[in-house]
Amino acid sequence: QEKLGLNFAPPQYDKAHTLNSDLVLSQLKLVNPTQYRFEHLATQMKWRLQEGRGEAVYQIGVEDNGLLVGLSEADMRASLRTLRRMAEKVGADITVLREREVDYESEEPRKIAEVLVRKVPDDQQFLDLRVAVLGNVDSGKSTLLGVLTQGELDNGRGRARLNLFRHLHEIQTGRTSSISFEILGFDSKGEVVNYSDSRTAEEICESASKMITFIDLAGHHKYLKTTIFGLTSYCPDFAMLVVSANTGIVGTTREHLGLAMALKVPIFIVVSKVDLCTKAMVERTVRQLERILKQPGCNKVPLVVSSTDDAVTAAQQFAQSPSITPIFTLSSVSGENLDLLKVFFNILPPLSNSKEQEELMQQLTEFQVDEIYTVPDVGTVVGGTLYSGICREGEQLVVGPTDDGQFRELTVCSIQRNRSACRVLRAGQAATLALGDFDRSLLRKGMVMVSPEMNPTICWLFEAEIVLLFHAKTFHKGFQVTVHVGNVRQTATVEALQGKDELRTGEKAVVRFKFIKHPEYLKVGAKLLFRHGVTKGIGQVTKLQPLSQYQHHS
Repeated sequence: QEKLGLNFAPPQYDKAHTLNSDLVLSQLKLVNPTQYRFEHLATQMKWRLQEGRGEAVYQIGVEDNGLLVGLSEADMRASLRTLRRMAEKVGADITVLREREVDYESEEPRKIAEVLVRKVPDDQQFLDLRVAVLGNVDSGKSTLLGVLTQGELDNGRGRARLNLFRHLHEIQTGRTSSISFEILGFDSKGEVVNYSDSRTAEEICESASKMITFIDLAGHHKYLKTTIFGLTSYCPDFAMLVVSANTGIVGTTREHLGLAMALKVPIFIVVSKVDLCTKAMVERTVRQLERILKQPGCNKVPLVVSSTDDAVTAAQQFAQSPSITPIFTLSSVSGENLDLLKVFFNILPPLSNSKEQEELMQQLTEFQVDEIYTVPDVGTVVGGTLYSGICREGEQLVVGPTDDGQFRELTVCSIQRNRSACRVLRAGQAATLALGDFDRSLLRKGMVMVSPEMNPTICWLFEAEIVLLFHAKTFHKGFQVTVHVGNVRQTATVEALQGKDELRTGEKAVVRFKFIKHPEYLKVGAKLLFRHGVTKGIGQVTKLQPLSQYQHHS
C-alpha cells in the first residue's frame, strides 16, 4: 500500500511528497484512456503492487496536488471500470474501501473513492503479517482470536478459545502458557477466510492472498519469559494489546505495553468484553488508555476507531507513523465492532517494503532456529525465521554454535510454510525446515543456520548499551541475568560496567556480559532484553569479542 497522504482535512502536503509516494490519479486520465496510456497505467500498477508487496491503494478524484476535486457519478463509474481493467491485466482484484462526497462548487454531487488493489500472489507468496497478541491474563485474548479465526462468536464462557489451547492445563484453567499461532486469511477481494467453513489451514493458505499470523502470547505474569521470547524471536510486525473493558489496565498490561515499545513493535489496542459493561465503564477504560499512551514515556497518539471510515484511516496512518495507536472497543460475545477490526487487518499493509527485502535477500543465508521437533518419517525438523538471504530445498548450510563453539554441516531436505510445501524461502519469512536424519540432540533454540561462507562470529563476551527499566535493586558487577537477543536466551554474568560502580532504574550504561553455558552467535546492533527477578532492562549489542579459535567441523 502506498504511503497515502490521507489528510482528508485540508490536504496540504508538499508536491514532491505527493508525486513520488502517492499514486493519486486525477480523474480525466482514468476515463477512456488511450491504449498507450492504459498500458502505461497498468505497468505502473504492477510496479506499485511489487513495491507494496502485493497491495496498493488508489485515490480517485484527487488531483496531483492533493486537491479533492471529486468526480461526477458517470466519470466515477468509468474510472472504476478502467481501474478494474488495469487490475485484470496485472492479475489483481480491487475493492472499494470508501467513497465520499466532496463539497465542490458544482451542481451535481461529486465523489472521491479509495480503492484497495491486491494481487493474488504468484508462486503462493501471500502477504504475510505477524501480529503478537499481548494483554493481561483473562483480558480475553484467546477468545478474541478464537472468534476471529474460527468465525463463530463466543458463548461468554470461553467456548471460542478452547479451539486454541495446546496443553491440558490450559484447557483446565483457561489460561495460555505456551505460545500458539493462529492464522486469519483474507482473499484478494478482502473477504475473511477462516476456519468457519470447516476449512483446514492448508485450504486457508490456498485461498488467502493475505495471511495474518497471530502469535498468542501468555498473559499471566508467571509466563512473562515466554512472552518476552515471543516478542524477540518471532519478529512480529505489529503487537495487539488486549485490555478488558471491565477491569481496565491491570497486572501485566503496563509491562506488555512497555516491552512492545522497548522492542519498537508498533502497537494497537483492543478493549474487549464491552458486552459486560456500561458505556461509562468502557469510556473510562479508553480514557485511562489515552492517558497512559500520551505520557512522555510513550508519546503515542491514540485514535479511537468507531466506524469503518476510522478503521480505514487507522490502518493507513498506523503503518506510516508508529506513534499512532488505534484503539478498538469490541465484544467477542455479541460481535459488536468485530468487523471494524477485520477491516483494519485487511488493509493493514505489510511493513517492510520489498526494497528492504530485496537487500536482505541478497545477503548470505541466515536462518534463526526457534523450535525443534522430531517428525515420524521425516526426521528432525526446525522452525524459525529466515533473517537474510534465500534458502532453497537441498541447500547446504552449517548450524551452530555448539557448546564448544563449532558449526556442523547439514542439508535442507524440504521447506514448509504455513503447513504447505514451498520451494524457496525468502528473507523475512517464517517456515519449518526438514533436516532428514540430522541428530536432534546437537540442536537447541537460539542456534543459527548460515551459509558456510558466512564465517559466523560467535562469542562468549559481548558489550551492550543498556537502560535499566523496572524497579531494579542496584545492578553491579557479578550480577547474573537472563539475556534475550532475538532467539538467543541464556544466562550471562555482568563482567564490567563502564565508568560506573552500579546502576539504578532509568540509568544508561555500557556493560560487558559473559555467557555462562556456551558461546552464542550475535550481531552488533541486535536488540537485547535482560531480566533477573524483578530487574529488567533493554538495550542493544555494541561490540562482540569473537572467539579466535574458530574451528569448522563437518
